[in-house]
Amino acid sequence: MSGYWRDIFVGAKSLVVGLSITGREFFRPVVTEHYPYETPTLPARFRGHIELIANEESGEPNCVVCGLCQRACPSGCIALSGEKAPSGKGRVLTSYMLDFTTCSLCGSCVESCKFNALRFSREYNRVAFDKSAFQLDLIARLKEQNQCKP
Repeated sequence: MSGYWRDIFVGAKSLVVGLSITGREFFRPVVTEHYPYETPTLPARFRGHIELIANEESGEPNCVVCGLCQRACPSGCIALSGEKAPSGKGRVLTSYMLDFTTCSLCGSCVESCKFNALRFSREYNRVAFDKSAFQLDLIARLKEQNQCKP
């Protein structure tokens, strides 16, 4: 019988504690963001998907197709290829694909790049109904960004 009254007391106590928290939060200001109508302010350390960095003079990617980013990626979401440069010296990037469905945003690729060719984007709203929308061609995205600049 003592267990019965103890259970009622413990239940009533947890109810009072829960209601006191609810009452206290009821009078605080609302911190909800109205998402589609207000864009959130991103912190300085925000990590979006990776993107290529263009050379300021030529507008071409800084990537020299060394493959360090591809080898450093633990999830294997980077696929890049290149061909021999027309000048005969070095390689030219021909394809840089990112599978964002498997990317863990760990930053190993950005840290391993010695040629200042990769960075995290500031894009936070990456949504789609189709998985193929997350197969990103970073060279095409870089060309689009360069065309949008005045």
